[in-house]
Amino acid sequence: MPDQPKPTPEIALMPNGPYRVSNLARLEGLYGAPAHDTTEVTKLCRCGGSKNKPFCDGSHRTNGFSDAKAADRVPDAREDYVAEAITIHDNRGICAHAGRCTDGLEEVFRLRQEPFILATAASAEQIAAVIDTCPSGALSYSIDGVEHRDGGGEPVVGYVPNGPYVVRGGAAALKNVPQGEGASTKRFALCRCGHSTNKPFCSGAHWNHQFDEHAKKPE
Repeated sequence: MPDQPKPTPEIALMPNGPYRVSNLARLEGLYGAPAHDTTEVTKLCRCGGSKNKPFCDGSHRTNGFSDAKAADRVPDAREDYVAEAITIHDNRGICAHAGRCTDGLEEVFRLRQEPFILATAASAEQIAAVIDTCPSGALSYSIDGVEHRDGGGEPVVGYVPNGPYVVRGGAAALKNVPQGEGASTKRFALCRCGHSTNKPFCSGAHWNHQFDEHAKKPE
């Protein structure tokens, strides 16, 4: 009898509580972080307060964590930037501010300039290669009328040191959570510092709040 395919890992949100992750055997550590074996059902911290990160220790019950989106968050709206060979789609409202675009192609993705994107400043191939590294799905592109939303890289469910959980390659499904305009269901970044303005998705708030997953919380 042939082996049965393994079920796709699923991520669900517990109200004002952790991520409930099922069918995930391993949480990968990215950029040098250690990997963690998981159980059939694992609860991952998203309040930022657990003393056992990345796992939940119940701190959300006492530290006032709320999973509500901030009223003053960047609006969920997509803009298009058109060049002859490529159209760049950008939704600032779901950006995690990882810097892959501005570090990778600064002549196209321009910090502190308006418009932020200059689609004519590089080739379609260069632009597509950089957008494929976007962890949040805020950026996508169309070539010859075909939109590419899902990015590149091997499928993974992992976490960034002092940063978000990252899903790419369709490695896990996010259950019953509305996606932003134009967002991919196969790549996204989830807040774990507890301060995102766009929960459950990362908004880059860990930078401003200097999230330190190893910091000892007061007793």
